[in-house]
Amino acid sequence: MEVIFSGFLLGFVGSLHCAGMCGPIALNLPLRGNSFSERLISGILYNLGRTLMYGIMGAVFGLIGQGFLLLGIQQWVSIIMGVLMIVSVLAPYVFRKIHFKQFDLFTGYVRSAIQKLFKVRSYKGLFLIGMLNSLLPCGLVYLAIMGAIATGNVYVGSFYLILFGLGTLPVMLSISLIGNAITLNIRNTINKIIPFVVVLIGALFILRGLCLGIPYISPSKEKLEMSLQINKTDTASQNLKATNDCCHSDKK
Repeated sequence: MEVIFSGFLLGFVGSLHCAGMCGPIALNLPLRGNSFSERLISGILYNLGRTLMYGIMGAVFGLIGQGFLLLGIQQWVSIIMGVLMIVSVLAPYVFRKIHFKQFDLFTGYVRSAIQKLFKVRSYKGLFLIGMLNSLLPCGLVYLAIMGAIATGNVYVGSFYLILFGLGTLPVMLSISLIGNAITLNIRNTINKIIPFVVVLIGALFILRGLCLGIPYISPSKEKLEMSLQINKTDTASQNLKATNDCCHSDKK
């Protein structure tokens, strides 16, 4: 359970880093209305859009992790994801060299779509800006995605990234409403704390993969295998239901 809520911790502590990266978008949002209540609703919709897209991404990558679980290698996946988190802090240059031109093309479309939505002052536009903003490159989001994969479950992975999004909400909403009130000194101080939080979360995923039998932190291998059997049973039930539905439709 602590591993799951580490998503909220990562989002909350890392949100001041987000203030520097995504702050310009949050500061210049086309908020609808001049009253505080209208600006509040607009800011909430923008951040809920981000959080919803994070949840969708968490479900996708959690499903990938669930596939690893069905293959019986979820322990190693959890350990590898934890190691990658720690490496991203201790040797960040390893990840900086990884670059995909196709991804630049995708983000170009996303930025273009955001610019078009900025011209539309509507609640729907703000919500969509939030959803699109979550697709832009962000190191902290990549770390959260690693966590979603390591959960090995589509629902837990989604919940993990939703918690990550909710963790960023207080700071990002404040920026939208009152401007960039967070001083550079405070931001620099928090940026020094973020690496320690990432290493802590990485260590939690490594411990989870080692199956040491520590309650809530490192469940025993028997519990992991029990989870595997549940997933297999659910998958078999879904396949059987789909087959029955198909047969009934053929009879009709």
